[in-house]
This record gives sequence, C-alpha cells and structure tokens, in this order.
Amino acid sequence: MARKGVTVVAHIKDVQGALVDYWDWQALGSCNTMDPEFFFHPEGERGGPRRRRIERAKRICQACPVLDQCREYALTHNEPYGVWGGLSEEERNRLARERRRSRAS
Repeated sequence: MARKGVTVVAHIKDVQGALVDYWDWQALGSCNTMDPEFFFHPEGERGGPRRRRIERAKRICQACPVLDQCREYALTHNEPYGVWGGLSEEERNRLARERRRSRAS
C-alpha cells in the first residue's frame, strides 16, 4: 500500500514539474508585472478607447522576449480574450482561420 502512495506522489511531482516547465515562459514576459487591464478590455469598451488600449498593449509586446511563445500559446489554446503575443482577439481569429484553411488545402 505505501508503495502505491510513493508512486502516485512521484507521478504528481512529475506532472507539477511539467506544468511549471509549460508555463515558465510567462514569468519572462514583458507583461508579467503589468496590470492585466492593459491587455484585456473592460466590459463595453469600444471604438477609440479600445483601439488605443490594444495599441499600447502591442507596444509592450514588441520587445517581449517570449512574444513567439505567447502568440503560439494563444493560438493553440484558442485564447478568446485580450492581446497575446502582440495580436488582438480579431487578429488571432483571422490568423487561426488562415491556418485552418492552409491545413485543409
């Protein structure tokens, strides 16, 4: 019985390590210490204020050392909200559609 417990704990530690490795890149992001409001729109935000917030977020992303990992994460996981990897929600949706079309061809 104790043997199984040790095995389970070992597997849990393996999973925890894998999750830490999987999310490691986020700690290196330029956005790591910033207010999420820069990247995610408040309810009802439209027009000029929304465009300006998105452009500010994209400027932060431009020099980010993990821009590619962030972008790929958002595309792979169909992240529905916010600016990820320098792409707005609309840009990610467009890119995802293009990728699907090219795979279907």
